Amino acid sequence: MGRLLDYFLGKDGTRRFAIKRKDSDAGEAGRALEELRSSLFNDLRSSEGAKRQQQRLCGPSVALTFNFVVSVAIIMANKLVMGKVGFNYPIFLTLIHYISAWFLLAIFKALSLLPVSPPSKSTPFSSLFALGAVMSFSTGLANISLKHNSVGFYQMAKIAVTPTIVLAEFILFTKKVSFNKALSLAVVSVGVAVATVTDLEFNFFGACIALAWIVPSAINKILWSNLQQKGNWTALALMWKTTPTTIFFLLALMPWLDPPGVLSFPWDLNNTSAIAISALLGFLLQWSGALALGATSATSHVVLGQFKTCVILLGGYLIFSSDPGVLSICGAVTALCGMSVYTSLNLQEAKESSKLLPKQNSSLIKTKSNVAVVNLEKLEAKSDTTETVV
Repeated sequence: MGRLLDYFLGKDGTRRFAIKRKDSDAGEAGRALEELRSSLFNDLRSSEGAKRQQQRLCGPSVALTFNFVVSVAIIMANKLVMGKVGFNYPIFLTLIHYISAWFLLAIFKALSLLPVSPPSKSTPFSSLFALGAVMSFSTGLANISLKHNSVGFYQMAKIAVTPTIVLAEFILFTKKVSFNKALSLAVVSVGVAVATVTDLEFNFFGACIALAWIVPSAINKILWSNLQQKGNWTALALMWKTTPTTIFFLLALMPWLDPPGVLSFPWDLNNTSAIAISALLGFLLQWSGALALGATSATSHVVLGQFKTCVILLGGYLIFSSDPGVLSICGAVTALCGMSVYTSLNLQEAKESSKLLPKQNSSLIKTKSNVAVVNLEKLEAKSDTTETVV
């Protein structure tokens, strides 16, 4: 099939037969083209392709904006749940968030919408297990601290996360921070401290929880950022792998840190709807936070949280005519100035590091184009009509 039998007269007058191949039935060339298309599809469905797609669609500005909007929305939702609804079970609320997130991720996986995870050999199971465990302590203790302490003391504890991250990254990865960036971070910390100094109500138990939360919060952000930037993990794929471990540790923490009486809570339509909205926003918060950590760094993510505090404080003063005091307003403005300097330094470093990329990309494109030309020449040679004399 796919060949024509023909003959011609030789020099001695005898018949010579030849076999000709049709161009349209070049089976070997078709198989080669199919293999090429399959390799391109597999590249898009690989962990490397999924990570490149995430970086292309969700850059640093998009990820930070997404995380900022969701963070403000979930603060309002949690105030509704913890205040008006009266659901005073922070660990169980966190557990509901992560169970809902795992259920949504399972739906994505069933619909083949979940990005592919890197090979199991590339990331040890101990790293994923440690990240899931640290994440449960970080999120759970944060909610308990917010419940037992004022917002001002909660933000004061969050300030301590910044030097903890810098110290931990230096110990674990020998990552150094320039003097200008360290100075801008110090200005940010002082500004936030001054802005929230008028609201420093806390009790002994809340203070202990806040201090215990600092270390796992810093390690959680470092691990998320490191696995996404140095590995081929996307935010959703990493969430899928670590969420079961987080759920397990939250179940273990709930009897110790939550008050009794969760079974007697009135689960009517209004209360359940409010908790469901909070759970959906919790999934979006986890996703946006993972995207922000993958696109920037752990320190930048903490600075974003402090920026959110200052914006909320200044927004309440300008829009709702609240009066936090001249000292708090000056502190918020000082913190915003420090954040602007820190952001500009990050952008400057990104530009300097990207100067080397065009040369590398051009050589890579040139190599790929040469390979593509060679492959096309081979396919054209195979698809041409060939004659074989019998």
